[in-house]
Amino acid sequence: MSMKKLYPYVGWLLLAVALLVLAPAVLSDFRLGLLAKYCCYAIAAVGIGLAWGRGGMLVLGQGLYFGIGAYAMAMHLKLADAGPGGVPDFMALYGDAAVPGWWEPLRSGALAVVVILVLPALVAGLLGLAVFKRRIKGAYFAILSQALAAAFAILLVGQVKTTGGANGLNNFQGFFGYALFDPANKRMLYFLAAGILLVSILAMAWLYRTRFGELLVAARDGEERVRFLGTDPANVKLTAYVIAAVLASIGGALFVPIAGIVSPDDVGVVASIGLLAGVALGGRASLLGPAVGALLVGYAETSLSEAFPGSWSYFQGALFVLVILLLPGGLAQLLGLVKGLVSRRSRAEASEEAETRVGEEVTA
Repeated sequence: MSMKKLYPYVGWLLLAVALLVLAPAVLSDFRLGLLAKYCCYAIAAVGIGLAWGRGGMLVLGQGLYFGIGAYAMAMHLKLADAGPGGVPDFMALYGDAAVPGWWEPLRSGALAVVVILVLPALVAGLLGLAVFKRRIKGAYFAILSQALAAAFAILLVGQVKTTGGANGLNNFQGFFGYALFDPANKRMLYFLAAGILLVSILAMAWLYRTRFGELLVAARDGEERVRFLGTDPANVKLTAYVIAAVLASIGGALFVPIAGIVSPDDVGVVASIGLLAGVALGGRASLLGPAVGALLVGYAETSLSEAFPGSWSYFQGALFVLVILLLPGGLAQLLGLVKGLVSRRSRAEASEEAETRVGEEVTA
């Protein structure tokens, strides 16, 4: 395997060492919990990298799928805390102390996991069929996906008795039998999120090298040519969009026990744009860029909000604009520039050595 093909795997190994070895060794439990949240965002960002970076689909509404996974997990945790036949605390406060019928199946942890994986795939599949088969793309698709995320957030706010409204769902006590207030279990959740992030990146590395990955890039760059060659690009885009939706849902499901809360603010338009910003910052077309960008955006948001409580969002926006203006390809472009400089320097040194040897031979 050439060095060019090895670079992403070397980067993945460095990221794995940083997440699994260095971070747990040097960070406090509080900071490690924050990094776990960033890993949840990064899992969703990996899917956006597939759909947007490789497929050219500007997915402005991934908060919808992040929210499906998050609320499915939150509903299960609230029912598990209430016990068999019990009623979640907020329903006794806001409603008639009765669990809705569509909540009941989520008492089962296994079924909750199935819902987290299958429901976003079904929603994305139905939406993708309606959109891609009609050859809707570009700004129209972006606006549609963003509108769905906004509608989902508004729906959650309006259903106070069943979703907690604007306050969301919170105060979770356990996670599949593990007490969430135990620091050891918190660290376990961090390793779970970091491990799933690393596995998802490896899965993308494999997927990019398959025929499907090549078709996805071809559909992005020349949709009509792909159709002329006998492959329906709508099916290729649909598959990528479904995979991105499932990854976003997994990230949302992990986010809930780690953060201890989920609300409409975590799944709406602003949250969706935040995920997209991380992908753009890291480099949407690269393998590691979306994940690294999401981690950096999460860290920047926390650091700036602590240093500038009243104006941190302006600094974050300015940082994002500067990076996009100077590095349209994201931070991955900077790495490419460095590798290019090193390569040119190596070629120049080799050329000088060759000229020196020729000179010595002529002199001799």
